[in-house]
Amino acid sequence: MELEILFELAVIMVSAAVLGTLFLFLRQPIVIAYIAIGFALGPGGLGLIKETTHLEQIAHVGVILLLFLIGLNLQPQKLLAIFQKTALLTLSTSLLFALAATTFALLLQFSLFASLIVGAAMMFSSTVVGLKLVPTTTLHHKRTGEVMTGVLLLQDLLAILIILLLSGGGSEHPIMAFGLLLLKFIALAIALFLGVRWIMLPLLTRFDVVQEYTFVATLGWCLLGAEVAHLVGLSYEIGAFTAGISIASSPVALAIAEHLKPLREFFLILFFFAIGARLNLQISPLLLAAAIIFGTLLVPLKAFIFRKAFVWSGEKESASKELSVRLSQASEFSLLVVLAATSGDWLHYEQGMMIQIATLITFIFSTYWTVLRYPTPISASRHLLQD
Repeated sequence: MELEILFELAVIMVSAAVLGTLFLFLRQPIVIAYIAIGFALGPGGLGLIKETTHLEQIAHVGVILLLFLIGLNLQPQKLLAIFQKTALLTLSTSLLFALAATTFALLLQFSLFASLIVGAAMMFSSTVVGLKLVPTTTLHHKRTGEVMTGVLLLQDLLAILIILLLSGGGSEHPIMAFGLLLLKFIALAIALFLGVRWIMLPLLTRFDVVQEYTFVATLGWCLLGAEVAHLVGLSYEIGAFTAGISIASSPVALAIAEHLKPLREFFLILFFFAIGARLNLQISPLLLAAAIIFGTLLVPLKAFIFRKAFVWSGEKESASKELSVRLSQASEFSLLVVLAATSGDWLHYEQGMMIQIATLITFIFSTYWTVLRYPTPISASRHLLQD
């Protein structure tokens, strides 16, 4: 039906507004309302929206815009310094999380290879949930936001490598495959920076008084960077982030970020809806219980390990504690790892669903912990509400 997508968007937005209002009255995180609506209306609930693939593709634009806006507020020199400081920490903590998840899967009598996939799926933190809950001032102008960005982006690179290997795109030795990814990333960054210097900046300088043109040109640059990155084997998110950094030196960068915020929020609502709509609780009771237990235990475990690692790396105790809570969830990349593993028959459907349920539980648990303890743009408490 031609208007089916309009009907679906209307149902999603009206339902999100109604349940979101209830959540705010109850002083609950509104992001959880979007996920709950997705589960209630999706195939695993009432089935009012039976197919969510197209909505997931649309929702991905919100993630792309989020990373683009982060890049708009980061200078390249500062980013490189952050990467140097967080590289060892990111790699070591990711390996520890993978070991814990693999051990848990082995206790459930998964095969060794399936257990390793569970470990790979649960070793990262969520770029979207983590950065969505950071106030703009903290994200762009404070060390907490900068360190979080460095850790999450390095994790994204590792996640892409794992997905390539599972989907058959990484037939080379893993070290060679990772080296190739880095070379592609460097080539993409050079191309985008040259494009900004010789094309975008002259155009924005000449026509910056026309706000519509500035909006369209920068949005086009964001999506161009995302698509080129995808075509060369990187992720849309990394392409958008690099495009944002490349244009950060423009005097209109901050104004662009303000214009794109409402658009980002619209697509992120669809993103969280799509996460909820993915769920199917009709799996083995043992695996369902395992998902709940593992998701609940993983959040404090990740927080503890991250806290120790940040203190060891030289961060202050208070900053380490906050960073550990904000990074304590699993990642949306786990859903992509599951998709690649099930498509290649490396993982059974119910095993993959167990990972997805556990991931969602970490989203909910971590979100509540963060919203109740630290400043976020969605806090119900006035003294913690910061955008």
